[in-house]
Amino acid sequence: MSKAFIASVIQDSVECTGVAANQAAADLIAAIVREMKKEGGFTLPSFGTFTVRKTKARKALNPRTGEPVKVKAGKTVRFKASPNLKKAV
Repeated sequence: MSKAFIASVIQDSVECTGVAANQAAADLIAAIVREMKKEGGFTLPSFGTFTVRKTKARKALNPRTGEPVKVKAGKTVRFKASPNLKKAV
């Protein structure tokens, strides 16, 4: 799924211009990102839950050279599908 796909669905549903639908899709994605930063997660009922998790610093291997590389700690996003979504798919 892409931003363009979301914009086209909004455009067909609301019967608005492509520019307005694209702006609505961008605003929706920005609102989801803000909520995830603020609360650490986001839930769409009947779809699933996005959660922000911290990752620890670790050592990995460079696949080309096989040399060990240090990977910094960071954050990642996890998704857990709702039971309704699992049944639908």
